[in-house]
Amino acid sequence: MTTAEFIREYRERDIRQLALQANRFPDVDMPYALDQIQGWQIARRKLPKWAACDGVIFPPHLSMEQCSSEPTAQYKLNLAMEWTTLNSELSTQNCRRQQFKTQNSKFKTSTRMTDLTGGFGVDFSFTSCAFAAATYVERNEQLCRIVEHNLPLLGLNNATVVCADAVEYLSTVEPQTMLFLDPARRDEHGAKTVMLADCTPDVVQLLPKLLEKSRFTMLKLSPMLDWHKAMDDLQGTVREVHIVSVGGECKELLLVLSTVVESELKVYCADLSTASDTSSLFVYTPGSSAPVANSKLKTQNSKFVHEPNASIMKAGCFDELAAAYGVSPVSRNSHLFLSDEPVEDFPGRSFVVERVTTMNKSELRKALAGIEKANIATRNFPLSVSELRKRLKIKDGGDVYIFATTTAEGEHLLLISRKYR
Repeated sequence: MTTAEFIREYRERDIRQLALQANRFPDVDMPYALDQIQGWQIARRKLPKWAACDGVIFPPHLSMEQCSSEPTAQYKLNLAMEWTTLNSELSTQNCRRQQFKTQNSKFKTSTRMTDLTGGFGVDFSFTSCAFAAATYVERNEQLCRIVEHNLPLLGLNNATVVCADAVEYLSTVEPQTMLFLDPARRDEHGAKTVMLADCTPDVVQLLPKLLEKSRFTMLKLSPMLDWHKAMDDLQGTVREVHIVSVGGECKELLLVLSTVVESELKVYCADLSTASDTSSLFVYTPGSSAPVANSKLKTQNSKFVHEPNASIMKAGCFDELAAAYGVSPVSRNSHLFLSDEPVEDFPGRSFVVERVTTMNKSELRKALAGIEKANIATRNFPLSVSELRKRLKIKDGGDVYIFATTTAEGEHLLLISRKYR
């Protein structure tokens, strides 16, 4: 049995069990085969289109875990298409419809893009589809060979692979429609960096050249990064901020830079489903809404409580959210919102509040009667989840949700709820 045959036949098996049986397959390059099987198993979850292509070579485990998922890569493709053309047939229902200025003659050629930090090539394999020609740049020779092998299998025939340093290549590249960068977010000792200037390559230092060489530049950054500070560092060139979550977890921060396009800054909070579509998208202009008054809870009234998704929590756009959806914050720092009526399109989770109780022992006993299990979350509350669970003597799980929070008047309350949607 050849190594390729082994990978195809055993790719759904447990790699730990396969490793123990290595002596049964003397003609198989077992370390390589196990890497490929593990890579395929991760791709089946994160990159189903890649997993469906026979012959695709996967990198080591860490690279597979860190690479983009299909939903986030698809989101970047949609974004690239929308910025490249106003009326593309491929544009999705979530188009931002940016209007390009065309007086600059150097951008009148066919569309083309360059990914200066190609890596494993997942983002490149998607975003390159928006352009007539695309160039993948990566200084790691092994990754270049893998990507050069994979691209034709993925049906990408408009791409060129270049093994080069990003900074050196940028100085010689012809003007592009889009430049894409995913700077490394670890220092020379492997520690994570949270400042834009500490990433490699240094985008702040490269900014003049990026603006000179492209109609727009897309930066993929860590969700840990302070995007307000990044905007200051990028000197007013940011046109759009995209905070992208998948399945409730914030995954990426995307910044679109341009001096060719003049537009008001927009922030997009996208929460994607694993099916590669946008299940929730909230768009706002920073500072466009006045603060909304806090809600005064009344225990006798049944209300709805709403919890924003991870992208909105990262954006911190709570005033804009309250104004857009007609909901009221429990308090300034609670990040929970109330309404008297259901809000069908709220970007997050909504719950029906069945009971509200203070931390008074007799009130608690009455409000928690019959509840043995509950999902507990604390928002601006003096106790941690584990501390509160211990005090309430309630197990984890079930279909009851308890939100522990503090009102604007300083009162500690528990909102006992059930999921509305």
